[in-house]
Amino acid sequence: MPRKQDDVYGDHISHRFNDELTELKSRFLEMGGMVETQIERAIQSLVDGDSQVADEVRANDRTVDRMEMDLDEEAILIIARRQPAARDLRLVISVIKMVADLERVGDEAKKIAKMAIKLIEEGQAPRGYVEIRHIASHVQGMLHDALDAFARLDSEQALRIMKADKQVDEEYQAAARALLTFMMEDTRNISRCMSVMWVLRALERVGDHACNIAENVIFMVKGEDVRHTSMEEAERVVGG
Repeated sequence: MPRKQDDVYGDHISHRFNDELTELKSRFLEMGGMVETQIERAIQSLVDGDSQVADEVRANDRTVDRMEMDLDEEAILIIARRQPAARDLRLVISVIKMVADLERVGDEAKKIAKMAIKLIEEGQAPRGYVEIRHIASHVQGMLHDALDAFARLDSEQALRIMKADKQVDEEYQAAARALLTFMMEDTRNISRCMSVMWVLRALERVGDHACNIAENVIFMVKGEDVRHTSMEEAERVVGG
């Protein structure tokens, strides 16, 4: 079983430093929860044809942006005040990187909401909604599991998320090919089908960002960077 996060990052002589790290982690997870909700509601607005929900998602993107800026500032202040080393420095640096991924997930939610409004105005596309629901469910699960892996410092779960990203890529490519074929057969639906294509692309990017978060969790726990490495090498790092 992985060690609990507080067991690893909560043993400093300075109680104030412990509190600062705990606050940083808590605020990161709060932002993660906000972004999860943004993706969920963006998909809801698309499937239900609800422009009010879509408008709310677009408006709430400003809150996500503010969370990113606040967390970046908090992390930089910890580095300046505490000059953390080793595992603590890995935590703070990883949070800065993962916050950027969460902000970009928020951007993808905003794009989906924008496409939802466009489709509400033009009329639903004749194809692609089944694929949207399927891929959305997959990447939402990845994002949730990535945040959970961070909360519990679970490198094995993080590795599973990295493996799941390949499946999302394959599902996206298959859905895109099917949609392109449909558009070639009936050009009257090109505009609406392109909106669906952009939604599928946005969801695929959410999976990529969840994978990036998982890679940073492994870095935090194991102290080795598994970006741009083979899956075999990542498995070695996690298993070692």
